[in-house]
Amino acid sequence: MFLSIFLFILAGIAEIGGGYMVWLWLRETRPAWYGIVGSVILIAYGVIPTWQNFPSFGRVYAAYGGVFIVLAVLWGWLIDKKSPDLYDWIGAAICLVGVSVMLWAPRG
Repeated sequence: MFLSIFLFILAGIAEIGGGYMVWLWLRETRPAWYGIVGSVILIAYGVIPTWQNFPSFGRVYAAYGGVFIVLAVLWGWLIDKKSPDLYDWIGAAICLVGVSVMLWAPRG
């Protein structure tokens, strides 16, 4: 379970961080190397979920989506300095409940 959580967090950081680097390059006119580094990080994001032990691509990516939402709220708060409101936190908590149901529900 801890490996799964770690991989979801690692994938989220890679996706958000890589996307942020590309954003800075294209939207805030940072040097081209920001875009290159961001693109390499996004490639790593594509690889990381394949290390999950779950056999279903769709289930892994659906569950990852919930984790991504929580990480995006945290990124906005910590990096972009945009404080989440109560509804952001409630929505993030609902997503984590959904992830838990999808991944760890008893299946026959």
